[in-house]
Amino acid sequence: MPKSPLSSNTYDLAIAGGGLAGGLVALALAKIRPDLDIALIEAEDHFGGNHIWSFFESDIEPEHRWLVDPLISRQWDSYDVHFPQYSRSLKNGYFSIESGNLDRELRKRLPRAAVKTGQTVRTVEKGLVTCADGSEFAARAVLDVRGSGDISALDTGWQKFCGQMLQLKAPHGIERPVIMDATVEQIDGYRFIYCLPFSDTQIFVEDTYYADTAALDSAASRRRIADYAAEQGWQLERVLSEEKGQLPVIYGGDFEAFWAANRGVDARAGARAALIQPITSYSLPMAVKTAMLIAEMPELSQDKLDKMLRDLARKHWKNGKFYRMLCAFLFLGAEPDQRYKTLQHTYTKDEQLLARFYAGKSTRLDQANLLTGKPPIPISRAIPLLLKYR
Repeated sequence: MPKSPLSSNTYDLAIAGGGLAGGLVALALAKIRPDLDIALIEAEDHFGGNHIWSFFESDIEPEHRWLVDPLISRQWDSYDVHFPQYSRSLKNGYFSIESGNLDRELRKRLPRAAVKTGQTVRTVEKGLVTCADGSEFAARAVLDVRGSGDISALDTGWQKFCGQMLQLKAPHGIERPVIMDATVEQIDGYRFIYCLPFSDTQIFVEDTYYADTAALDSAASRRRIADYAAEQGWQLERVLSEEKGQLPVIYGGDFEAFWAANRGVDARAGARAALIQPITSYSLPMAVKTAMLIAEMPELSQDKLDKMLRDLARKHWKNGKFYRMLCAFLFLGAEPDQRYKTLQHTYTKDEQLLARFYAGKSTRLDQANLLTGKPPIPISRAIPLLLKYR
Protein backbone atom coordinates (compact mmCIF):
# COMPACT_ATOMS: atom_id res chain seq x y z
CA MET A 1 0.00 0.00 0.00
CA PRO A 2 1.21 3.56 -0.68
CA LYS A 3 2.61 5.42 2.26
CA SER A 4 0.86 8.43 3.75
CA PRO A 5 1.50 11.76 2.02
CA LEU A 6 4.19 14.00 3.48
CA SER A 7 1.36 16.44 4.22
CA SER A 8 -2.19 16.79 2.96
CA ASN A 9 -1.05 18.48 -0.25
CA THR A 10 2.60 17.43 -0.69
CA TYR A 11 3.43 14.60 -3.07
CA ASP A 12 6.30 12.83 -4.75
CA LEU A 13 4.75 13.61 -8.15
CA ALA A 14 1.93 15.93 -9.18
CA ILE A 15 0.47 15.21 -12.62
CA ALA A 16 -1.31 18.21 -14.15
CA GLY A 17 -3.89 16.71 -16.50
CA GLY A 18 -5.94 13.53 -16.13
CA GLY A 19 -6.36 12.63 -19.78
CA LEU A 20 -4.83 9.64 -21.53
CA ALA A 21 -1.16 10.57 -21.08
CA GLY A 22 -1.49 11.58 -17.44
CA GLY A 23 -3.75 8.65 -16.61
CA LEU A 24 -1.33 6.08 -18.07
CA VAL A 25 1.56 7.57 -16.09
CA ALA A 26 -0.51 7.27 -12.92
CA LEU A 27 -1.47 3.64 -13.68
CA ALA A 28 2.12 2.66 -14.48
CA LEU A 29 3.38 4.22 -11.24
CA ALA A 30 0.61 2.57 -9.21
CA LYS A 31 1.90 -0.80 -10.41
CA ILE A 32 5.66 -0.29 -10.53
CA ARG A 33 6.19 2.39 -7.85
CA PRO A 34 3.38 1.99 -5.28
CA ASP A 35 5.69 3.60 -2.71
CA LEU A 36 5.26 6.99 -4.38
CA ASP A 37 2.55 9.45 -3.41
CA ILE A 38 1.05 10.98 -6.55
CA ALA A 39 -1.68 13.52 -7.27
CA LEU A 40 -3.56 13.26 -10.57
CA ILE A 41 -5.21 16.64 -11.12
CA GLU A 42 -8.05 16.94 -13.65
CA ALA A 43 -10.41 19.83 -14.47
CA GLU A 44 -13.42 17.64 -15.24
CA ASP A 45 -15.28 15.47 -12.74
CA HIS A 46 -13.95 12.33 -14.46
CA PHE A 47 -10.70 11.27 -16.09
CA GLY A 48 -10.14 10.85 -19.81
CA GLY A 49 -12.86 13.08 -21.19
CA ASN A 50 -15.29 11.56 -23.70
CA HIS A 51 -13.14 9.61 -26.16
CA ILE A 52 -12.47 6.36 -27.90
CA TRP A 53 -8.75 5.78 -28.32
CA SER A 54 -7.50 3.10 -30.69
CA PHE A 55 -4.19 1.50 -31.56
CA PHE A 56 -2.72 -1.17 -33.80
CA GLU A 57 -1.20 -4.29 -32.27
CA SER A 58 2.17 -3.33 -33.75
CA ASP A 59 2.09 0.10 -32.02
CA ILE A 60 2.90 -1.12 -28.50
CA GLU A 61 5.75 -3.31 -27.30
CA PRO A 62 4.46 -6.68 -26.05
CA GLU A 63 6.10 -6.20 -22.65
CA HIS A 64 4.07 -3.00 -22.16
CA ARG A 65 0.65 -4.41 -23.03
CA TRP A 66 -0.18 -5.07 -19.38
CA LEU A 67 -0.66 -1.33 -18.96
CA VAL A 68 -3.46 -1.02 -21.53
CA ASP A 69 -5.01 -4.49 -21.59
CA PRO A 70 -7.40 -3.77 -18.64
CA LEU A 71 -8.65 -0.69 -20.51
CA ILE A 72 -9.54 -2.35 -23.83
CA SER A 73 -13.24 -2.31 -24.75
CA ARG A 74 -13.04 -4.30 -27.98
CA GLN A 75 -10.38 -5.91 -30.15
CA TRP A 76 -10.21 -7.30 -33.68
CA ASP A 77 -7.56 -9.27 -35.58
CA SER A 78 -7.79 -7.27 -38.82
CA TYR A 79 -9.22 -4.13 -40.38
CA ASP A 80 -10.46 -2.82 -43.73
CA VAL A 81 -9.86 0.27 -45.86
CA HIS A 82 -11.91 1.47 -48.82
CA PHE A 83 -10.71 3.90 -51.50
CA PRO A 84 -12.22 4.92 -54.83
CA GLN A 85 -9.84 2.58 -56.72
CA TYR A 86 -9.80 -0.44 -54.38
CA SER A 87 -10.62 -1.98 -50.98
CA ARG A 88 -8.27 -3.99 -48.82
CA SER A 89 -8.23 -6.07 -45.61
CA LEU A 90 -5.08 -6.03 -43.47
CA LYS A 91 -4.04 -8.45 -40.75
CA ASN A 92 -2.87 -6.13 -38.01
CA GLY A 93 -4.75 -6.36 -34.73
CA TYR A 94 -6.75 -3.29 -33.76
CA PHE A 95 -7.85 -2.31 -30.25
CA SER A 96 -10.19 0.36 -28.89
CA ILE A 97 -10.41 1.90 -25.43
CA GLU A 98 -13.38 3.89 -24.18
CA SER A 99 -12.45 6.72 -21.84
CA GLY A 100 -14.83 5.45 -19.16
CA ASN A 101 -12.54 2.45 -18.76
CA LEU A 102 -9.61 4.74 -17.98
CA ASP A 103 -11.64 6.58 -15.34
CA ARG A 104 -12.75 3.25 -13.80
CA GLU A 105 -9.23 1.81 -13.59
CA LEU A 106 -7.74 4.99 -12.16
CA ARG A 107 -10.34 5.14 -9.39
CA LYS A 108 -9.83 1.44 -8.68
CA ARG A 109 -6.03 1.47 -8.61
CA LEU A 110 -5.16 4.87 -7.15
CA PRO A 111 -5.62 5.73 -3.49
CA ARG A 112 -8.41 8.20 -2.90
CA ALA A 113 -5.90 10.86 -1.86
CA ALA A 114 -4.36 10.78 -5.36
CA VAL A 115 -7.63 11.50 -7.22
CA LYS A 116 -8.10 15.24 -7.74
CA THR A 117 -11.01 15.85 -10.12
CA GLY A 118 -12.84 19.14 -10.61
CA GLN A 119 -9.58 21.07 -10.24
CA THR A 120 -8.66 23.34 -13.15
CA VAL A 121 -4.89 23.85 -13.25
CA ARG A 122 -3.85 27.48 -13.66
CA THR A 123 -0.05 27.29 -13.42
CA VAL A 124 2.60 24.59 -13.37
CA GLU A 125 6.07 25.27 -12.01
CA LYS A 126 8.85 23.36 -10.34
CA GLY A 127 7.55 21.98 -7.08
CA LEU A 128 4.04 23.40 -7.36
CA VAL A 129 0.75 23.07 -9.25
CA THR A 130 -1.70 25.91 -8.60
CA CYS A 131 -5.39 25.60 -9.47
CA ALA A 132 -7.93 28.24 -10.46
CA ASP A 133 -9.65 28.06 -7.07
CA GLY A 134 -6.36 28.84 -5.32
CA SER A 135 -5.63 25.33 -4.12
CA GLU A 136 -2.01 24.22 -4.40
CA PHE A 137 -0.29 20.86 -4.77
CA ALA A 138 3.34 20.82 -3.73
CA ALA A 139 5.49 18.01 -5.06
CA ARG A 140 9.09 16.92 -5.43
CA ALA A 141 8.42 16.60 -9.16
CA VAL A 142 5.69 17.98 -11.43
CA LEU A 143 4.54 16.64 -14.80
CA ASP A 144 2.55 18.77 -17.28
CA VAL A 145 0.17 16.85 -19.59
CA ARG A 146 -2.55 19.47 -20.15
CA GLY A 147 -3.06 19.12 -23.89
CA SER A 148 -1.20 20.77 -26.74
CA GLY A 149 -0.85 24.28 -25.30
CA ASP A 150 0.54 27.00 -27.58
CA ILE A 151 1.23 25.47 -31.01
CA SER A 152 1.67 28.75 -32.90
CA ALA A 153 5.31 27.87 -33.70
CA LEU A 154 4.23 24.69 -35.51
CA ASP A 155 2.89 24.29 -39.05
CA THR A 156 -0.23 22.17 -38.90
CA GLY A 157 -3.25 20.95 -40.72
CA TRP A 158 -6.10 19.47 -38.72
CA GLN A 159 -7.70 16.10 -38.22
CA LYS A 160 -11.21 16.93 -37.09
CA PHE A 161 -14.05 14.55 -36.43
CA CYS A 162 -17.52 13.95 -35.09
CA GLY A 163 -18.40 10.38 -34.12
CA GLN A 164 -21.54 8.69 -32.82
CA MET A 165 -22.17 5.33 -31.19
CA LEU A 166 -25.23 4.00 -33.00
CA GLN A 167 -27.66 1.43 -31.68
CA LEU A 168 -29.27 -0.28 -34.67
CA LYS A 169 -32.51 -2.22 -34.95
CA ALA A 170 -30.83 -5.09 -36.82
CA PRO A 171 -27.24 -6.38 -37.27
CA HIS A 172 -24.99 -4.12 -39.35
CA GLY A 173 -22.94 -6.94 -40.89
CA ILE A 174 -19.56 -5.27 -40.30
CA GLU A 175 -17.09 -7.84 -38.94
CA ARG A 176 -14.02 -5.67 -38.34
CA PRO A 177 -13.09 -1.98 -38.17
CA VAL A 178 -13.21 0.13 -41.30
CA ILE A 179 -10.29 2.45 -40.60
CA MET A 180 -10.93 4.55 -43.68
CA ASP A 181 -13.86 4.57 -46.08
CA ALA A 182 -12.74 7.25 -48.51
CA THR A 183 -15.37 6.38 -51.12
CA VAL A 184 -17.55 9.10 -49.60
CA GLU A 185 -17.79 12.60 -51.07
CA GLN A 186 -14.56 14.54 -50.54
CA ILE A 187 -15.46 17.69 -48.63
CA ASP A 188 -13.18 20.14 -46.76
CA GLY A 189 -10.00 18.19 -47.52
CA TYR A 190 -9.47 14.46 -47.19
CA ARG A 191 -12.71 13.03 -45.82
CA PHE A 192 -13.43 9.46 -44.74
CA ILE A 193 -15.80 7.48 -42.55
CA TYR A 194 -14.37 5.42 -39.68
CA CYS A 195 -16.40 2.50 -38.28
CA LEU A 196 -15.89 0.37 -35.17
CA PRO A 197 -18.31 -2.55 -34.69
CA PHE A 198 -18.71 -2.91 -30.93
CA SER A 199 -21.46 -5.54 -31.20
CA ASP A 200 -23.74 -6.96 -33.89
CA THR A 201 -26.12 -4.02 -33.52
CA GLN A 202 -23.87 -1.36 -32.02
CA ILE A 203 -21.37 0.52 -34.18
CA PHE A 204 -19.31 3.67 -33.74
CA VAL A 205 -19.34 5.80 -36.91
CA GLU A 206 -17.08 8.82 -37.25
CA ASP A 207 -17.06 11.51 -39.94
CA THR A 208 -13.38 12.55 -40.25
CA TYR A 209 -11.54 15.27 -42.17
CA TYR A 210 -7.89 16.13 -42.81
CA ALA A 211 -8.57 19.84 -43.32
CA ASP A 212 -6.76 23.15 -43.41
CA THR A 213 -8.74 24.63 -40.53
CA ALA A 214 -10.00 23.34 -37.20
CA ALA A 215 -13.56 24.61 -37.75
CA LEU A 216 -15.95 21.66 -37.34
CA ASP A 217 -19.56 21.71 -38.50
CA SER A 218 -21.00 19.17 -36.07
CA ALA A 219 -24.53 19.45 -37.45
CA ALA A 220 -23.30 18.64 -40.96
CA SER A 221 -21.29 15.69 -39.64
CA ARG A 222 -24.35 14.31 -37.86
CA ARG A 223 -26.33 14.50 -41.12
CA ARG A 224 -23.52 12.79 -43.02
CA ILE A 225 -23.31 10.00 -40.44
CA ALA A 226 -27.06 9.48 -40.74
CA ASP A 227 -26.81 9.48 -44.55
CA TYR A 228 -23.94 6.97 -44.44
CA ALA A 229 -25.90 4.66 -42.14
CA ALA A 230 -28.92 4.86 -44.43
CA GLU A 231 -26.75 4.04 -47.47
CA GLN A 232 -25.57 0.89 -45.68
CA GLY A 233 -29.18 -0.11 -45.08
CA TRP A 234 -28.86 0.31 -41.32
CA GLN A 235 -32.00 1.17 -39.34
CA LEU A 236 -31.16 3.50 -36.48
CA GLU A 237 -32.78 2.87 -33.12
CA ARG A 238 -30.98 5.62 -31.22
CA VAL A 239 -27.68 7.48 -30.80
CA LEU A 240 -26.01 6.27 -27.61
CA SER A 241 -23.18 8.82 -27.39
CA GLU A 242 -21.20 11.36 -29.37
CA GLU A 243 -17.66 12.65 -29.39
CA LYS A 244 -15.93 15.29 -31.45
CA GLY A 245 -12.54 16.90 -31.61
CA GLN A 246 -9.82 18.66 -33.54
CA LEU A 247 -6.25 17.33 -33.51
CA PRO A 248 -3.28 19.18 -35.02
CA VAL A 249 -1.47 17.28 -37.77
CA ILE A 250 2.08 18.64 -37.66
CA TYR A 251 3.99 19.03 -40.92
CA GLY A 252 6.63 21.58 -39.92
CA GLY A 253 7.60 24.42 -37.65
CA ASP A 254 10.17 25.34 -35.04
CA PHE A 255 10.28 22.78 -32.25
CA GLU A 256 12.48 24.85 -29.95
CA ALA A 257 10.14 27.84 -30.29
CA PHE A 258 7.17 25.56 -29.54
CA TRP A 259 8.95 24.29 -26.44
CA ALA A 260 9.84 27.80 -25.25
CA ALA A 261 6.29 29.08 -25.81
CA ASN A 262 4.88 26.60 -23.29
CA ARG A 263 6.51 27.76 -20.11
CA GLY A 264 6.51 25.92 -16.83
CA VAL A 265 8.44 22.71 -16.44
CA ASP A 266 10.31 20.68 -19.05
CA ALA A 267 8.67 17.52 -17.72
CA ARG A 268 5.91 17.36 -20.33
CA ALA A 269 4.16 14.48 -22.06
CA GLY A 270 1.41 13.81 -24.58
CA ALA A 271 0.45 16.61 -26.94
CA ARG A 272 2.14 19.10 -24.57
CA ALA A 273 5.46 17.68 -25.79
CA ALA A 274 4.30 16.93 -29.37
CA LEU A 275 4.61 13.23 -28.49
CA ILE A 276 2.06 12.16 -31.08
CA GLN A 277 2.18 10.11 -34.25
CA PRO A 278 2.78 12.78 -36.94
CA ILE A 279 0.51 11.21 -39.58
CA THR A 280 -2.47 10.10 -37.50
CA SER A 281 -2.09 12.32 -34.42
CA TYR A 282 -2.63 9.12 -32.38
CA SER A 283 -1.26 9.74 -28.90
CA LEU A 284 -1.72 6.37 -27.21
CA PRO A 285 1.48 4.54 -28.36
CA MET A 286 3.77 7.35 -27.22
CA ALA A 287 1.73 7.80 -24.04
CA VAL A 288 2.37 4.14 -23.17
CA LYS A 289 6.09 4.47 -23.91
CA THR A 290 6.35 7.67 -21.86
CA ALA A 291 4.47 6.17 -18.90
CA MET A 292 6.79 3.18 -18.82
CA LEU A 293 9.92 5.35 -19.06
CA ILE A 294 8.73 7.45 -16.11
CA ALA A 295 7.68 4.47 -14.00
CA GLU A 296 11.03 2.75 -14.54
CA MET A 297 13.16 5.77 -13.55
CA PRO A 298 15.37 4.79 -10.60
CA GLU A 299 15.04 8.31 -9.17
CA LEU A 300 12.01 10.50 -9.82
CA SER A 301 13.31 14.03 -9.28
CA GLN A 302 12.32 17.19 -11.15
CA ASP A 303 15.72 17.66 -12.76
CA LYS A 304 15.91 14.07 -13.99
CA LEU A 305 12.30 14.06 -15.16
CA ASP A 306 12.82 17.37 -16.98
CA LYS A 307 15.89 16.09 -18.81
CA MET A 308 14.47 12.70 -19.71
CA LEU A 309 11.23 14.08 -21.17
CA ARG A 310 12.85 17.04 -22.93
CA ASP A 311 15.33 14.65 -24.58
CA LEU A 312 12.52 12.23 -25.48
CA ALA A 313 10.49 15.01 -27.12
CA ARG A 314 13.45 16.29 -29.12
CA LYS A 315 14.34 12.79 -30.30
CA HIS A 316 10.73 12.14 -31.30
CA TRP A 317 10.67 15.40 -33.25
CA LYS A 318 13.91 14.53 -35.04
CA ASN A 319 12.71 11.00 -35.86
CA GLY A 320 9.42 12.35 -37.18
CA LYS A 321 10.94 14.37 -40.05
CA PHE A 322 9.98 11.83 -42.74
CA TYR A 323 6.40 11.63 -41.48
CA ARG A 324 6.11 15.42 -41.39
CA MET A 325 7.20 15.44 -45.03
CA LEU A 326 4.36 13.03 -45.88
CA CYS A 327 1.96 15.32 -44.03
CA ALA A 328 3.30 18.23 -46.07
CA PHE A 329 2.60 16.18 -49.22
CA LEU A 330 -0.96 15.80 -47.97
CA PHE A 331 -1.66 19.40 -46.95
CA LEU A 332 0.64 21.39 -49.24
CA GLY A 333 1.16 19.08 -52.20
CA ALA A 334 -2.40 18.08 -53.10
CA GLU A 335 -5.58 19.94 -53.82
CA PRO A 336 -8.03 19.32 -50.94
CA ASP A 337 -10.36 17.05 -52.91
CA GLN A 338 -7.38 15.03 -54.19
CA ARG A 339 -5.74 14.37 -50.82
CA TYR A 340 -7.25 10.90 -50.60
CA LYS A 341 -4.81 9.80 -53.32
CA THR A 342 -1.90 10.13 -50.88
CA LEU A 343 -3.42 7.59 -48.48
CA GLN A 344 -4.69 5.47 -51.35
CA HIS A 345 -1.09 5.29 -52.62
CA THR A 346 0.25 4.45 -49.15
CA TYR A 347 -2.18 1.55 -48.72
CA THR A 348 -0.84 -0.23 -51.80
CA LYS A 349 2.26 -1.13 -49.80
CA ASP A 350 3.26 -4.27 -47.89
CA GLU A 351 1.31 -5.04 -44.68
CA GLN A 352 4.41 -5.14 -42.47
CA LEU A 353 5.63 -1.86 -43.95
CA LEU A 354 2.25 -0.32 -43.08
CA ALA A 355 2.45 -1.69 -39.54
CA ARG A 356 5.87 -0.08 -39.07
CA PHE A 357 4.57 3.11 -40.67
CA TYR A 358 1.77 3.49 -38.12
CA ALA A 359 4.11 2.55 -35.28
CA GLY A 360 6.52 5.30 -36.37
CA LYS A 361 9.25 2.72 -37.01
CA SER A 362 9.70 2.98 -40.78
CA THR A 363 13.10 1.80 -41.97
CA ARG A 364 15.11 3.64 -44.63
CA LEU A 365 13.97 1.00 -47.11
CA ASP A 366 10.36 1.56 -46.02
CA GLN A 367 10.75 5.28 -46.59
CA ALA A 368 12.15 4.74 -50.07
CA ASN A 369 9.33 2.30 -50.83
CA LEU A 370 6.67 4.76 -49.71
CA LEU A 371 8.05 7.31 -52.18
CA THR A 372 8.09 4.92 -55.16
CA GLY A 373 5.39 4.49 -57.76
CA LYS A 374 3.26 7.08 -59.48
CA PRO A 375 3.35 10.21 -57.30
CA PRO A 376 -0.01 10.97 -55.66
CA ILE A 377 0.72 14.71 -55.97
CA PRO A 378 2.01 16.83 -58.88
CA ILE A 379 5.78 16.58 -59.46
CA SER A 380 5.98 20.38 -59.46
CA ARG A 381 4.82 20.34 -55.82
CA ALA A 382 6.59 17.17 -54.74
CA ILE A 383 10.14 18.23 -55.66
CA PRO A 384 10.23 21.42 -53.52
CA LEU A 385 8.91 19.47 -50.54
CA LEU A 386 11.46 16.66 -51.05
CA LEU A 387 14.24 19.27 -51.15
CA LYS A 388 12.94 20.99 -48.03
CA TYR A 389 12.77 17.80 -45.96
CA ARG A 390 15.83 16.01 -47.33
